[in-house]
Amino acid sequence: MPRPEKVQAVADIKESLEGSEAVFLTEYRGLTVKAVQELRASLRASGAEYKVVKMTLARLAADDAGITGLDEHLLGPTALAFAKSDPVATAKALKDFAKTHEVFVMKAGVLSGNILSPEEVSRLAEIESREVLLAKIAGAARAPLVQAAGLFASFNRNAASMFKQLMDKKEESGDFAPAEGEPNATLPAEEPVETDTAAKAEEE
Repeated sequence: MPRPEKVQAVADIKESLEGSEAVFLTEYRGLTVKAVQELRASLRASGAEYKVVKMTLARLAADDAGITGLDEHLLGPTALAFAKSDPVATAKALKDFAKTHEVFVMKAGVLSGNILSPEEVSRLAEIESREVLLAKIAGAARAPLVQAAGLFASFNRNAASMFKQLMDKKEESGDFAPAEGEPNATLPAEEPVETDTAAKAEEE
């Protein structure tokens, strides 16, 4: 029978999965404690939380949450970035961090129940944030106040759905196809890990 602490840990991970607009899986092997702290700070600024969790528990939580297709990515020293409000801002923070930390690898993402490849996460990071889009609408429309309010309200709906629609349109037009010779996107990782022994412990 599962120990109470494991049951609670699975429930906590499931709650984070279900309460996030998107989730990004990263490999943090090789990052220093200082680098992880830097990453956590940038993710907090984007409204995200970065956690190292046991992969066996994460797989159980994903199954309980009805998320399929993640098992192959939940292997090795993997940390999860939970985007609580803005998937684009979180993807940008991860991509920016990866630019200066070669050992940091983006493994996959989950957005609106869909599994994203590293390349798709990279493309997501290139989409303008909701705040920027709203500002452009406000500046370009110059419509009566009631009409402007309606435009803003429409963008206040489920952010993840909006981002997925944008991605679908880009995919249909071929924008998601990596350019010839384009390297796979690499992105962020997690909790302070000081030795390989610590990473193996997290893995079990």
